[in-house]
Amino acid sequence: MDTKILNQQSQHWESNFSSKPEMFGLDPSISAIKALKIFKSEKINRIVELGAGLGRDTIYFAKNSIHVEALDYSQSGIRNINQKVKQNNLSSLVNTKIFDVRKTLPFEDNSIEGVYSHMLYCMALTMSDLESLNKEIHRILKPGGINIYTVRHTNDGDFKKGVQIVEDMYENDGFIVHFFSKNKINTLMNGFVNLETTNFEEGSFPRKLFFVCNKKNR
Repeated sequence: MDTKILNQQSQHWESNFSSKPEMFGLDPSISAIKALKIFKSEKINRIVELGAGLGRDTIYFAKNSIHVEALDYSQSGIRNINQKVKQNNLSSLVNTKIFDVRKTLPFEDNSIEGVYSHMLYCMALTMSDLESLNKEIHRILKPGGINIYTVRHTNDGDFKKGVQIVEDMYENDGFIVHFFSKNKINTLMNGFVNLETTNFEEGSFPRKLFFVCNKKNR
């Protein structure tokens, strides 16, 4: 695999976030609404959001009294989130950081209650990247901590369209998407117990996704 192609995705996202500051809209995602209910039921008040993008879910969590550590590798994305935090007077509930999730997560072992990411896992990340990320999430989560993530799956209308980068990874309109089967989700279960894997749809296309909720079991 040409890692140079994968690394160029950061520039593509940076360009899009700069030119389309509301490309995902202002409303929270379906997954964030569902995740909030789970976090509240688990009495989780502090989370790390990986791949926070333009912050629509970050702001939603904060408005519902969840403290959020929002990480994204786009400067434009983080700048946009900071503006929204200021506009909504949420500075006491949101911290932001420009960060590449292929690196060691900047948190102590067993220190985080919950982790959330919407479509981060289906970005231009190899299975090796994802396995390393999953280990890092496991490391920072407290025992019994929750990891919620969403991914586009192999029944999505864009699967096998565009330029194939590697197995299950395709480039469309400049964006590389890693599509998931349930088997691929099961390979990322080391140290976790799965509480839920359900299908949902988002957008007018629509994108077809899995909502995955895992609990750290050791």
